Amino acid sequence: MRVLVVQNYDNTGLGQVGAALAEAGADLDVRLPYKGDPLPDDATEHDAMVVLGGGQNALADDEYPYFPALLELTRDFAGKDRAVLGICLGSQLVARAFGGENRIGGANEFGWCGVSLTPDARADPVLAELPEMFPIFQWHDDTFDLPHNAVRLAGNEVADNQAFRVGRAIYGFQFHFEADRPMVKDWSTSFASTIASRHPDWAERLDGEMAVNGPDADAAGMAIARAWVATI
Repeated sequence: MRVLVVQNYDNTGLGQVGAALAEAGADLDVRLPYKGDPLPDDATEHDAMVVLGGGQNALADDEYPYFPALLELTRDFAGKDRAVLGICLGSQLVARAFGGENRIGGANEFGWCGVSLTPDARADPVLAELPEMFPIFQWHDDTFDLPHNAVRLAGNEVADNQAFRVGRAIYGFQFHFEADRPMVKDWSTSFASTIASRHPDWAERLDGEMAVNGPDADAAGMAIARAWVATI
């Protein structure tokens, strides 16, 4: 199993998705196109692709000129019936690749927030075993309208489209299910100044919120990661 990992920003790793891929014995091909790494021309050499998050928005082609090629690559994976996973920015790019409209701003979430599954999620191979509602880590300002052929799988009051599927195994997750408690603590240190500028009380809130929400969020995230890996 060879998996292409497209990282779009510093310190945005695979987290629990990486753990699930390691369990499956996957060979990872990690590309950092924002630092100049080339993307593959097509999906031929890979069985799946993960597109990770970042601080930029999904329409920032001028600053990140590889975005159009990444959209085309996403469509090629779909055309070859190979699994794709987009997380946060990655989900916004997957939505854009299939004709969804990106909405910049107006959907601000940070910290552990609740999400609810849709009725369609009950029959979805990745989400069917999850609780109907669960907390999960969020960090985003933007959202999107679904592509016309997408199945909506989860939402909440801030962002109606929190998870979706296109075809058999093309998934987008607005929430950071890969971010377990160690990753959130790392982000809280690595991005401390950025977080403090918008959430000045986060350092004081972190441990308490992590104790309340972390165990359920980590369990849900790992279940999603393993179930998506099973689609490859």
